[in-house]
Amino acid sequence: MKDVVRGTWAYTRTCWRLDPRRAWISLALMLAQAAALPLAAPALAALTDAAVAHDADGATWAAVAVAVTVIASLTAGHFAHIFYFELAETATGNLDRRLIELANGSTSIEHMERPEYADRIQVLRTEINRAGFQALQAVLAAVGLGLAIAITGVLLGRLDPWLLLLPLAAVPPLLLGRRAESILGRSRDDAAQDGRRARHLLELGTGAGPAKELRVAGLAGVVRSRFAAAWDGASRTLVRAEARALWPRLLGQVVFAAAYVGATLLVVRNAVAGRGTAGDVILVLTLAAQVNGQVVAAVSVLQTLQRTATAMVGLGWVEDLVTAPPAHGLPEDAPVPARLTGGIRLTGVAFTYPGTDRPVLAGVDLDLPAGTTVAVVGENGAGKSTLVKLLARFYEPTTGAITVDGVDLRRIPVRGWRERIAAGFQDFARLEFLARETVGVGDLPRIDSEAAVLDALDRADAGALLDRLEDGLDTQLGLSADGTELSGGQWQKLALGRAMMRTSPLLLLLDEPTSALDAQAEHQLFERYAHTAREVGARTGAITVLVSHRFSTVRMADLILVVADGRIVEAGTHEDLVTADGLYAELYGLQAAAYS
Repeated sequence: MKDVVRGTWAYTRTCWRLDPRRAWISLALMLAQAAALPLAAPALAALTDAAVAHDADGATWAAVAVAVTVIASLTAGHFAHIFYFELAETATGNLDRRLIELANGSTSIEHMERPEYADRIQVLRTEINRAGFQALQAVLAAVGLGLAIAITGVLLGRLDPWLLLLPLAAVPPLLLGRRAESILGRSRDDAAQDGRRARHLLELGTGAGPAKELRVAGLAGVVRSRFAAAWDGASRTLVRAEARALWPRLLGQVVFAAAYVGATLLVVRNAVAGRGTAGDVILVLTLAAQVNGQVVAAVSVLQTLQRTATAMVGLGWVEDLVTAPPAHGLPEDAPVPARLTGGIRLTGVAFTYPGTDRPVLAGVDLDLPAGTTVAVVGENGAGKSTLVKLLARFYEPTTGAITVDGVDLRRIPVRGWRERIAAGFQDFARLEFLARETVGVGDLPRIDSEAAVLDALDRADAGALLDRLEDGLDTQLGLSADGTELSGGQWQKLALGRAMMRTSPLLLLLDEPTSALDAQAEHQLFERYAHTAREVGARTGAITVLVSHRFSTVRMADLILVVADGRIVEAGTHEDLVTADGLYAELYGLQAAAYS
């Protein structure tokens, strides 16, 4: 219950902070709606007594009072809906933005490798969007229900103190309803993995990118069957939970039904015995029916509040995860060097991904001299990309240390270090912005500089791509904004241009940045990068790290590192490694034969 209160309060504060005026108006209207309907009951009782006594004037005024309270209830509810619907939309957008901020709130990406994080994000994406309007409606309805129940209790207590037990009979359905929602909440967590898999298969089966491969390989049936299995798995989990949750809900309603029957019999007996009027019977029947509706509404409201609280508590869990202080405990008190003089050294570096026990890198001792171009080659899964991630401080080494000109990299402020890094990745982002923005974000201070963007595209050998864009740099890209869709290679060339925006980096990381290009285009680009790297290296001592699976394209590197099974097994120039006749020479020969 503590989590429900805490999560509901957090959501309420968010809404009030976003728009206090609209929130207060919504609350006032919901309270008016909540009070009007119970107050209609004594007016209806007075109407009944006046009619029985043939009091025309009394019956008229009572009828007017009934009409006014009913109309007030309907009108207040209608206008409240208008105000809190708009506020709920704003709150949902705010929570979505907060989720994006939290997902990117850590300087590392370590948390994104955790299965529990993926499950929590899956639930949050669903619950935040689903909560929205319903969540705020439930918060306001909960306050309104409190007022309505209080008025109902006063009216019943005036007739007979025993009737005060009727509102109390609403407590068991509430508690049992909360238990039912807890069962359902756990089931949503249990179904998250199957739900995530089903969502992936749905995107796979409906996306334009995979469509060609699905058709050629005849995979449509496989995707459908696996989607059905994942969806059925998630559905079975949820349906079984619904069945278990049915019994506490049913028991709660049986308890209240017994109290309802008892209250009715009590007031009828009093009326027959002359201790009440026909209006009292009508009053109790009306209020009892309203209490029944209040119970049903309260159970529904509590369920929604529990789901809202789950989302808010989940956001708090993500926030705690991404804002946790680094385990190494070192202060970031060293300045970012203006230029590299010695270089980067890795000493005894090992790394194991979260949730696994097998090191991806182990015992790495390595010198990357300032001003050099370093190529990293090796088979898939050898640990090449992990090495790049450690240099960019997406992760911290599990053991060992990385130093920059003799200073532990962990002591250099990570944001300052990133500002002196330029990078292009195999899994690049397809930023569906204007073309100039898609490239320009590589150096935000110069995003609006057409000259800088054109220069970056030229150094990425992507300038010719602009000739194919109708509005040049002002072309809107991507189907999400009714823009121009590009091929995989074209998107990658723009990503390469983005990596070239920073002209004076200390570290240029290119992790398979040309995977969508052919071997000859990659070779030409790497030749150009090597030329650029020498220029930048002479100016800032920058180190350029090229990761590639094509050995022929990295011959120009000053240093070639061969990674296998998480270790640097060979290091040297192309000529040195060929002469050594080791793994590099073997793999190089195999690739050369394949291209001959």
